[in-house]
Amino acid sequence: MVHQRSIRISTRVHGETHDLTDGVQKIVTESGVASGMVNVSVVGSTAGVSTIEFEPGLKRDLPELLDRLIPPSRSYGHEQAWHDGNGHSHLQSTLLGPSVTLPISEGKLVVGTWQQIFLIELDVKPRDREIVVTVYGE
Repeated sequence: MVHQRSIRISTRVHGETHDLTDGVQKIVTESGVASGMVNVSVVGSTAGVSTIEFEPGLKRDLPELLDRLIPPSRSYGHEQAWHDGNGHSHLQSTLLGPSVTLPISEGKLVVGTWQQIFLIELDVKPRDREIVVTVYGE
């Protein structure tokens, strides 16, 4: 069985994070799948989805780390072609990845006590994000 729904989020700034865990669990419950997998994927090339302990320190640390590893710069080829200020956003998104897949057991997400699913906005301007949640199993 496959069940698919979307979560929509409007973002405002680079580095903004959103906890998706409760929304994903709601979709898993709605699906009726007791045992299987769920894939959570953001549509677009300047945001990322992963898991983290969703607490204030890490919500600050992750965007700061990504900006140190791949800082805003006019020297990226994307910037030279498009001049839109988000070359680093594309590269950061590629590093983090657009999706995460997690197991489902007894109708619940299998995550650690301090593990949440999150979206991070990496673009430099507000975006309306669609996060596609696909549940498969039995």
